[in-house]
Amino acid sequence: MFKGIASRALGVFALFTVVCGLGYTLVVTGISQVAFPYQANGSLITVDGKVVGSELIGQNFDDEAHMWGRIQNVSIVEGEDGGLMAYGAPSNLSPASDEYRQLVDARVKKIRAANPDADMDAVPVDLVTCSGSGLDPEISPDAAEYQVPRLAKATGKSEGEVCEIIARCTKGRFLGVFGEPTVNVLKVNLMLDGAL
Repeated sequence: MFKGIASRALGVFALFTVVCGLGYTLVVTGISQVAFPYQANGSLITVDGKVVGSELIGQNFDDEAHMWGRIQNVSIVEGEDGGLMAYGAPSNLSPASDEYRQLVDARVKKIRAANPDADMDAVPVDLVTCSGSGLDPEISPDAAEYQVPRLAKATGKSEGEVCEIIARCTKGRFLGVFGEPTVNVLKVNLMLDGAL
């Protein structure tokens, strides 16, 4: 009796493994490749045939001529084949810890020093904190606007031109209701460089 139940249980297990583990995966992957190929392949941004990043993963920028994003917890490592690999991780520091407060205070000083002509008194919080994933590619419109005078001075563009680039890289609320507007930092920087 047990032998019959065990063989049926194994048969059901094998069936569901094939249906749910293989069949479902192939169907969903096929549909996404047909309906949303750009998103299904990582939302990669290419310039002159070379992948320069993804719309979904933040990159570190800290020079004067580029927009700065959120603090990124990304490590770049050279692989055995000579190619570069990026590893990201969330920050596990408690906002109540002294170490976190020191990091934020240091970042505030750095942001203020780099943006002495900013029109806002307070530094936008997303420029001095890390996101939950540590890989957030976007900042708030306020954080982008805070950097406009520095970017205009460093790139030789007018503040109006920089604001126009930011507006083109700003995504509104989902369905006009959910979430907050965001600015994609990589896209802004590629446009500032004239690459996009």
